Amino acid sequence: MPEPRSPKDTFITVYGRKPVLEALGDAALQVDKVIIADTARGEPVRAITAAARARGVPVTRASAHRVKVLAGNGRHDQGVLADVVAPRMAPVADFLSGLAPGRRAAVLVLDRVTNPANVGMVLRSATAAGLDGVLLPRRGVPAIDPLVVKASAGIAFAAPVLRAATAEEGCAALRAAGFGVFGLDADGASLLDAELPERVALVLGNETDGLSAPVRAGLDGTLAIPMHGGVESLNVASAAAVAAYELLRRRC
Repeated sequence: MPEPRSPKDTFITVYGRKPVLEALGDAALQVDKVIIADTARGEPVRAITAAARARGVPVTRASAHRVKVLAGNGRHDQGVLADVVAPRMAPVADFLSGLAPGRRAAVLVLDRVTNPANVGMVLRSATAAGLDGVLLPRRGVPAIDPLVVKASAGIAFAAPVLRAATAEEGCAALRAAGFGVFGLDADGASLLDAELPERVALVLGNETDGLSAPVRAGLDGTLAIPMHGGVESLNVASAAAVAAYELLRRRC
């Protein structure tokens, strides 16, 4: 029986008055609760409270400090946050236990990717390509916040997000479930020509430093996206889009 999930593996926390009001106004989103700082006042707060009550969403008051802690962003929370249910988010262990024996699967893993815009664009590309998951570690990668949601054009709420404590822990779990785990690296063999297993995970490294040493040490190999015209590399979000659609091409 699966262990109880952490809220961080169940909800996307949206903070700021406009993002919270937009979430409440989107009928496609299930908002679990709204928390408002006891110091927050004014028409925007009244509008949020009214919208939440109209949808039957619980509204609670908390200290401004508590809201800042829960939001994880003390400069931009504006005294309000909402927990939005992410229906396809799951701990990687739950995802793996739900895979039928022999079923092929394709996953991207983010290894210390730090730019929220890149995270959001990766989620959008992977979801559009029909991949089974994007592993976002709880440490080393930005939380799914309004910046990530905006960069994903709202797709982050419905993206197949897999959670693990670290990228190396997630990669180890995937490997134990029969995945071949390969890093994208300029020195690798061509991604377009390589033979890949039925279950495959492709790891994308940090925007500046590439793959981290702990993750690289456990890879089954490295693969490269062929480059022409003197171009040395792609932005990590662009590389993720190429990789996602190459995996889709192989499944068609």
